[in-house]
Amino acid sequence: MQLEVGKIYEGKVTGITKFGAFVELDKDTTGMVHISEVANTFVSEIKDHIHEGETVKVKVLSMGEDGKISLSIKKALPAPPRKQGDRQGGGRQGGRPQQGRQGGARPAFQRTRDDRPPQDLSKNPPPIYDPNQNSGNADFEDMLSKFKASSDEKFSDLKRITDNKRRSPSRRK
Repeated sequence: MQLEVGKIYEGKVTGITKFGAFVELDKDTTGMVHISEVANTFVSEIKDHIHEGETVKVKVLSMGEDGKISLSIKKALPAPPRKQGDRQGGGRQGGRPQQGRQGGARPAFQRTRDDRPPQDLSKNPPPIYDPNQNSGNADFEDMLSKFKASSDEKFSDLKRITDNKRRSPSRRK
């Protein structure tokens, strides 16, 4: 039998493993269906979807020079019906797709500026920074100076230790 990549053939399942199933297309030709190509849904157990001795339709994905034939059952099946709003079947699995303003599917993390209402800055202007005004900055500056002093102290201790290790390579007792 002369096989062509992209064509659909009928074959008999001859063996099932945890990673795929072997399908005999004729007495001299056998190919393998990987577990990811068994069904349009997630497959944890192949035996839940196909059984040995069953006749299945498969699509030839590729034929290697070493004689290996890669097959797909899910690509031989008719395309599943697409939900309204899905693009190329790319909606979220197990849930409804995210809807944007125009009704098309959009990833949940994507946010555009037009999602926010416009602000009238004449009624509520943003605060202006005044460096001469000390409203609560004294506490922050005290904490910052304490942190800086502590950090300098730790850094000088670390530097002293590393300098001593460089000077005396083997004086450990």
